Amino acid sequence: MNPHPRDEMRDYRGRDLLAGQVALVTGGDSGIGRAVCVAFAKEGADVALAYLSEDGDAEHTAELVRAQGRRCLTLRGDLGDAGHCAEIVRRTVDELGRLDVLVNNVATQEPYDSLSDITDEKWLRTFEVNIHSFFRVTRAALDHLPDGGAIINTGSVNGLRGNPTLIDYSATKGAVQSLTHSLAQSLTGRRIRVNCVAPGPVWTPLIPATMPADTVAGFGEQTPMGRAAQPDEIAPSYVFFAAPALSSYYTGEVLAPVGGETMPG
Repeated sequence: MNPHPRDEMRDYRGRDLLAGQVALVTGGDSGIGRAVCVAFAKEGADVALAYLSEDGDAEHTAELVRAQGRRCLTLRGDLGDAGHCAEIVRRTVDELGRLDVLVNNVATQEPYDSLSDITDEKWLRTFEVNIHSFFRVTRAALDHLPDGGAIINTGSVNGLRGNPTLIDYSATKGAVQSLTHSLAQSLTGRRIRVNCVAPGPVWTPLIPATMPADTVAGFGEQTPMGRAAQPDEIAPSYVFFAAPALSSYYTGEVLAPVGGETMPG
């Protein structure tokens, strides 16, 4: 990518807000996921990161985590598969000893000119990865998360206002945000906080990998700030929701770093 995303949290200074905790981050190999893994490590957490197949990206993230003196477990596989969703939780607990924070961040997208261009297979694949994995990983994690733990889901501005070329993706992100609201209400008895970060345009590898060159060239310029965010600018939102010292009274919230765009309602 040119320019390369800022996703290594080089200027971030931790305060041990997550000391002694273990976090599982899906889609943790690059972009927002990588920045979150490193930020959590700088706050004192050990990290398990789940990823599809990008071994080099995953190992680079793991090296950044380990450079902070924290353990990092890499979990390769397809989270569109129900069995793998349960497996990554089991391995996290078996190998890192516990699970305190879950970040559901994995996603796939592909633009289409119209709804008629989306096949059943592509529609279902988007839902398997972008929302069914959130449900399945969370369901498995609930047997291990302590009372007072945290779940953070990655939504999108497209789930808040839609997108004419990302219809299936936007639908899944709307579902993520509704899932967040419902889970937050259902888990208050265990004091498990469930929140969502719904960014606007962010410069991650998903963008040039899935969008046409002319869209990539002007990506993010439509925002009031006139640019896309960098992953390093989004990751502190996840630290906020993960750390009880910062967000103990927050649950069911959607935090939308969207570069100045005003959402309806």
